[in-house]
Amino acid sequence: MNKTVLITGASKGIGRETAIYFAKHNYNVVINYLTNEKEALKLKAIIEKNYNVSSMIIKADVSNEIEVKNMLDKVIKEFKTIDVLVNNAGIAIDTTFEDKTVANFNKTLNINLIGTFLVSKYASYYMKKQEKAAIVNVSSTNSIDSYYPYSMDYDASKAGVNLLTKNLAVELAPSIRVNAVAPGWVNTDMNKSLDKNYIKEEEEKIALGRFAEPSEIAKVIYFLASDDASYINGSIIVVDGGRV
Repeated sequence: MNKTVLITGASKGIGRETAIYFAKHNYNVVINYLTNEKEALKLKAIIEKNYNVSSMIIKADVSNEIEVKNMLDKVIKEFKTIDVLVNNAGIAIDTTFEDKTVANFNKTLNINLIGTFLVSKYASYYMKKQEKAAIVNVSSTNSIDSYYPYSMDYDASKAGVNLLTKNLAVELAPSIRVNAVAPGWVNTDMNKSLDKNYIKEEEEKIALGRFAEPSEIAKVIYFLASDDASYINGSIIVVDGGRV
């Protein structure tokens, strides 16, 4: 019987590659999205065509408690269990400090931090019934040492995700392990609009000399959810290519 993974914000980028990687390893995949239904449907089709697993898409705003509850009800109705939760949904609203607003902060914190809390809270109720289960939160090196004033609200939200991860790791043990991956620069849609000169400058700060591919982050997420990481709990794993 296949295990089931729920991935929030899974229609593109890191979430998309994570969905495919779990499907390769015989997981049924629940693809959560909010705005990009076309890409979510395309991903579902790719998974079901290429892998012997089932997949479903669910539109839900992770910062909306009612929508989160309804999403979990649908997952359980379809697959009966949730073995792995990947809290990947996130946004960044880059503006100057002078232009930053309370609305920017609220929206960013609600999706990146409160959303991670809500989905973890309601998913864990079902996950506790499993013999082994895991939650992996997607954080960022911006939460640790890659400061970028234009995204201070994003940075603050991811720092919150780190501490939430550590608290959940204590609260949900021993039945559910909780860890986070903190990527540095990744070649995602979020970064495609960056100035080429700026990208070059940032690449020069990385020992490996390049941004990560989403698939490279997906592999670390899968590792943290797997039995190979059975004694890792409450850790924030930095994946930044050796940024110095």
